[in-house]
Amino acid sequence: MTARAEIVVDLAAVRHNVALLRELAGVPVMAVVKADGYGHGAVRVARAARAAGAEWLAVATLDEARALREAGDTGPLLAWLTVPGERYDDVLAAGVDVTAYSVAQLDEIAAAAARLPEATASARVQLKVDTGLARGGAPRAEWPAFFARARAGETDGSWRVTGLWSHLACADEPDHPANDAQQAAFDEAVDHAVDAGLEPGLRHLANSAATLLRPQARYDAVRVGLACYGLDPAPGVDHGTDLRPAMTVTSRLALVKHLAAGDSVSYGHQWTASAPTTVGLVPLGYGDGVPVAATNVAEVVVEGKRRPVRGRVCMDQVLVDLGGDTPPAGTEVTLLGPPGDGRPTADDWARACGTINYEIVTRLGGQVGRTSRRYVGG
Repeated sequence: MTARAEIVVDLAAVRHNVALLRELAGVPVMAVVKADGYGHGAVRVARAARAAGAEWLAVATLDEARALREAGDTGPLLAWLTVPGERYDDVLAAGVDVTAYSVAQLDEIAAAAARLPEATASARVQLKVDTGLARGGAPRAEWPAFFARARAGETDGSWRVTGLWSHLACADEPDHPANDAQQAAFDEAVDHAVDAGLEPGLRHLANSAATLLRPQARYDAVRVGLACYGLDPAPGVDHGTDLRPAMTVTSRLALVKHLAAGDSVSYGHQWTASAPTTVGLVPLGYGDGVPVAATNVAEVVVEGKRRPVRGRVCMDQVLVDLGGDTPPAGTEVTLLGPPGDGRPTADDWARACGTINYEIVTRLGGQVGRTSRRYVGG
């Protein structure tokens, strides 16, 4: 490794995970590759997911959908997060399914659909309803007007409704009462849509956690994000699924120095050596996605041993306690990777930093430019 820091993504692990989830679910898989594939690289992960049998891809923004189309993906693709005034024209022309939350949004999509060239088929629209997450999606009080407008757009040829979906708030807690309540609300929304004259199309509710833990929520497709990358969407819940983490993050020691008892390190002197020791300087910091919350709590691996972070995480660097060892500058440092050989995992970092594994990989993997990204297994 010659880079100061490197993100290694195992595409074979992605393929394994997607194929496993496809077999488990028994329905089409929609692989979520938003946020640059959770820091793993959307384009390469998308290709791996397609190769493993993912019938659909999903992203948050229209720009993310454009990037996949520009990279050559032509398969079913859903985008779901827009703001008023965004232009839908090119993504509709590219056959991207766009998501609507409101009558006003449907009106914007209709205006864009009217500008499509005659050779282009009508727009593809999926309808999202709020079943209790209270985030995106049409709230229950607006369902009658929302579904009526969607049906009117089908009648006048503006679009074809291709799906109806919602998102669970507590799927990682299988016994939480919100799961039953949201699924009942989703079934009610489907009934409302049918009463309005719509064919709901692809019904999807299950995220990664529900795919693993709630078979009754799988409907016509499952949306799997975190699980595609081999990370556990419900830590602490036994689901017995052989997910394989795809990301490894490494760096190199830039400097090794001796400390005397009483020496303090980094901003604010938040750690002081109680005995003589050595510390190594790792050229990664919060500018590279290392959480400041890792201060004095996270661990890395150097020469096969766990080494604790010492002192406050800085923008570009962090110190680790080498316990008196003096490996040479340039020695590899592993921040996280798949379990084995003592490596900290994304879950270990999440527990140490008081956050979730989603945030760890998305932050660390999303800093291409300051770090390099390399693919293996594909």
